[in-house]
Amino acid sequence: MISLIFLRICKIISPLTATVPAGAVLMKEKSNFKFTTRVQPLRLAEWDSDDKVTFFMSGRTYSFRDYEKMANKVFARRYCSGGSLPDSFLEKDFWKEIACGKTESVEYACDVDGSAFSSAPDDPLGSSKWNLNKVSRLPKSTLRLLETSIPGVTEPMLYIGMLFSMFAWHVEDHYLYSINYQHCGASKTWYGVPGSAALNFEKVVRECVYSDEILSTNGEDGAFDVLLGKTTIFPPKILLDHDVPVYKAVQKPGEFVVTFPRAYHAGFSHGFNCGEAVNFAMGDWFPFGAIASCRYAHLNRLPLLPHEELICKEAMLLNSCPKPENLDFSPAELSGQKNIKTAFVHLIRFHHLARWSLMKSRVCTGLVSNTYGTIVCSLCKRDCYLAFINCQCYSHPVCLRHDVKKLDLPCGTTRTLFLRDNIEVLEAAAKKFEEEGGVTDMITSNEDLYAYPSPLKLAAAKEEGYSRYSTIYFDFNTELEMASGNPVMSYEANASCISSVADDYECSTTADHKQVNRGANCSSSSDSKLSEDVASSSNKKTRFFSAVQDEVLGTDQESEGSGSESFRVKRCSSLKCGNRTVGHKRLKRSQKYHEGRYSSSSSSKEEEVLVISKRKETHKQHQSDVKKIENHFGGGFKRLKVTALIRP
Repeated sequence: MISLIFLRICKIISPLTATVPAGAVLMKEKSNFKFTTRVQPLRLAEWDSDDKVTFFMSGRTYSFRDYEKMANKVFARRYCSGGSLPDSFLEKDFWKEIACGKTESVEYACDVDGSAFSSAPDDPLGSSKWNLNKVSRLPKSTLRLLETSIPGVTEPMLYIGMLFSMFAWHVEDHYLYSINYQHCGASKTWYGVPGSAALNFEKVVRECVYSDEILSTNGEDGAFDVLLGKTTIFPPKILLDHDVPVYKAVQKPGEFVVTFPRAYHAGFSHGFNCGEAVNFAMGDWFPFGAIASCRYAHLNRLPLLPHEELICKEAMLLNSCPKPENLDFSPAELSGQKNIKTAFVHLIRFHHLARWSLMKSRVCTGLVSNTYGTIVCSLCKRDCYLAFINCQCYSHPVCLRHDVKKLDLPCGTTRTLFLRDNIEVLEAAAKKFEEEGGVTDMITSNEDLYAYPSPLKLAAAKEEGYSRYSTIYFDFNTELEMASGNPVMSYEANASCISSVADDYECSTTADHKQVNRGANCSSSSDSKLSEDVASSSNKKTRFFSAVQDEVLGTDQESEGSGSESFRVKRCSSLKCGNRTVGHKRLKRSQKYHEGRYSSSSSSKEEEVLVISKRKETHKQHQSDVKKIENHFGGGFKRLKVTALIRP
């Protein structure tokens, strides 16, 4: 098993070269291509209640060429030359400017709809799998199961920057992978933190950057909630001083940067440039996605992806495939399949126990087939695919992670259980997976690397007669049903139930965290058959199809586009550098930036993978990350060289 310490950022030299430049694509192939910039205040925030508001200002509308002229003029005005400068010099100058510079703001075009990959059939890069328009639909990508596209997640977006335009510290939505391609222009400096250090990252931010008064909840979840706004920028030195590993890469045109699940990252541009990014997921993503769903629910945030539905569809595809020993799967693919099966078995186990608990408590007055696809819980906004409970007016769906007996529904006491009609098939598949080697061990091994404990109440349920995957006979509360004046709906289901035990059970996620790629030898026709409408989106917001859609999603929520970098601004921006003191100790450390603290890349050889780390790592460990991505994209690398440079 490969330690998660090595899952962070990875730079890949493109195996192919575009024959149609990005500028030509955007100026010629994309007629009338224009975009609006966002103004980023070039200042550190104070991170207290007075500075909690995110300042978001729209800039001017540009053509690609006009923005390039503006950005180059700003660069030449600052450095008296339009020529490129050393990466290390620009890095020091960036943090100096952030801490106490005179530049008020920069303009950044982020989350721009479109792509700069050419559609010309003779363009090698544009017609290959490395075209980011194709990434989410690759055979090994879990996101291929989404029938509706999500801008910025399944469809790439453009990021057009200038000198010192920034992307703040953040993780990808649902802890997805991301891949970013630099089309043209100046370099970008990237900083990345391994997924295994995510909680430590959030702890440092909570203790050393944020004031307690701006946190919505206690602990690391409070910091995570603020970080979701993608507004936090501070020097990585703060992290290094608290033993949080930070990796650095300098991305040049023609290079990809891949960020791994739950890996926090940030960076800035060295001048005018144009990049493009999109998300993707593989089999090993599901444990991370489960944790993200849990945290979103805890913070009452809308999900972008139907996580339960993706698990079930991937699992049923694997269930329909021949046995692995009959196919030529790589070890990485087998590991990815095991992650999917483990996540699926964990989900089915939970729902079986949840439904058994509902049956035992007799709080439901009816049972009907769930034909809504994925809906959103009206209480915690968690996605519900297998089952949910609804009220008499069908406007308040509730997931099985809540104590139904304590629900105070506005339309009375009638509670109907909506259950997926193929639940017996799903449970049979889960039982089959449990009989395979390794899946049960992964669930019971308690290898929870994310500090999310899972105290189960299974033992207490067994004392009351619970048996996993047993047939459940629903005995509905007819008194409640008769009081409501509605007929009783009842039938036997080879399924199950729980409610109040759910909160303790649902956060458990254990898996063999290996470098994986999911096998894709199942037929594409199976993909099509299993794919259903799951999400419609605009500006990276998704509304799951359901009859109660408007009611569930009626709560207003602040938009948080992936990659949206709007920044907090110091209100006293006119103060001189020497007088820019901070009201609390948290920000002082970030303003004492020392030059020369960060290593910079010095190699210019082609076909390298360059990751700069605080600690030494072996060639084999680096190569594992690269092999994982290469396997997902079907190869194509000529040669891969890994260099580890150590921060002095």
